[in-house]
Amino acid sequence: MSVHAQRRTSVRRAVEDCMADGACAEAVLVRLALHLPPTIEAAELAEFVLKVRPADTGDAERLRKVAGLLRHRPGVLATLRATGGAVRHERGNGETDIAVVTRLASSFDAAAAISTAASVQLGSLGDDERLTAMTDEIVEWLEAREFTGIERDILDIGCGIGRFERALSNSFKRMVGIDISSRMISIASEQCAALGNVELRQTSGLDLADFDDDSFDCVLAVDSFPYLVLAGMAERLFDEIARVLKRPGRLALLNYSYRGSLSLDRADIGRLAQAHQLRVVIDGEKPFGSWDGDAFLLAG
Repeated sequence: MSVHAQRRTSVRRAVEDCMADGACAEAVLVRLALHLPPTIEAAELAEFVLKVRPADTGDAERLRKVAGLLRHRPGVLATLRATGGAVRHERGNGETDIAVVTRLASSFDAAAAISTAASVQLGSLGDDERLTAMTDEIVEWLEAREFTGIERDILDIGCGIGRFERALSNSFKRMVGIDISSRMISIASEQCAALGNVELRQTSGLDLADFDDDSFDCVLAVDSFPYLVLAGMAERLFDEIARVLKRPGRLALLNYSYRGSLSLDRADIGRLAQAHQLRVVIDGEKPFGSWDGDAFLLAG
């Protein structure tokens, strides 16, 4: 088999794996960018993608969209690789929990310097308009589940560049966004400067010691818990969330881990919820068309 044929076979298998759960074309492209070797460039990948012959017509349409994205935005592959590559998702030998958190803070700073939009959501492909659309879809989901309210105080864990603070600004009394990345908090502060009901803080990521018991009606955590799981801090932060959450109160946790096992995530969340007398209302659904995140909603 020639080198070209080997590369084509490798890409075909990667494409099939990345499409297996029905993720949208943008999510498939993100997965390919992160898993294929950097020697495969956008034009070549588009060519290989179009030569995959899926049995399902819906899969064929997604493949055409992936190829179209690569051809019309050839720089997107490099952006995704650079932004995603700035954050390492494995622990080093002997790396302590605190060392992981410290490293991640610097990594998020670096990712935000490459692409503000992609640093908080790779599926945005670095495009501000797409990030807004993805954010709006999540906001619509939250509002439909009565997560918001003009009398409510909300804590946003891992607020990034403040996208939910901006999108929800008319839907809460007060929202406090926290993040371990100084660069992201700086960007969020600029973008939320006109919002008097928003407070932003850089925190250690180790606890919620800044906040009193029963401080918030709702807690939001979008794509932040996977890094807490990586750092061995997830259970500790969940305990802290339960402490600061009022009763009745709600916790929206979108993506618990990147372990690739929804059953493990459900088991962990179920155990933690039971320990704190919280009820799992939504248990790992995939409700979003523009994003492949798993949604959990807990109530107490």
